[in-house]
Amino acid sequence: MGIRHDQGIVLRSFPFGEADRVVVLLSPNHGKLRTVAKGIRKTKSRFGGRLEPFSHVDLVLYEGRNLDTITQVAMIEPFHNLRSDLDRVVMAGAMVEVADAVAQENESSVRLFLLLQRGLRALEAGSAHSDLLTAYLLKAAETIGVAPALEHCAGCGRRDGLTRFSFPAGGVLCDECRTPGAYSLRDGLTLYLAKLASADLGDLPDINEAFSGEARGVARRFVEYHLERQIQSLAVLDV
Repeated sequence: MGIRHDQGIVLRSFPFGEADRVVVLLSPNHGKLRTVAKGIRKTKSRFGGRLEPFSHVDLVLYEGRNLDTITQVAMIEPFHNLRSDLDRVVMAGAMVEVADAVAQENESSVRLFLLLQRGLRALEAGSAHSDLLTAYLLKAAETIGVAPALEHCAGCGRRDGLTRFSFPAGGVLCDECRTPGAYSLRDGLTLYLAKLASADLGDLPDINEAFSGEARGVARRFVEYHLERQIQSLAVLDV
């Protein structure tokens, strides 16, 4: 046990004792961090509002047996702009919920951290792009090694005759590989999903209203299937 420096994005927090809070963060080097901020619920807390969800902070931690104690915190990126718009707050909430579900303690999470950071920066830079969350979900699936096959059959690899989609099988299927429960997607939807999966979160392609809502629904259900849990933050968006 001792003093160490770290950084992270705040995922969530909850009360602990009479005046403290447990703060859960995503660190690029140490994965999910469970820390305690002592006295943060007091009016004169030295931490102020620097440990709110979505904040990217620099930390000085005193290592404990179960929880590390935050002794100093400095703001790196507050993401003030995204907090001013409900749609962006909901999307940010879904992003951190997915990161929280995926991240493991004491494991390097550089790719996941950078993905969450890029997602929050995209929300901070402008209004909520309808497909931003879809792209984020697809990239999160890739980060954990379950990216859906969208341009070739998940069963045999062929690139033509892709008529079905299966969550358990991992993406699109040809007629020969189709499995019970695999369902048909509209022509062009998997190509639309593939474009979003490969796009930069800060430079997404133009929205196609004919596909946007359905694409987000497919991405959400795919990620939820492989995480084996629902993304509660998305209920507000009714997708």
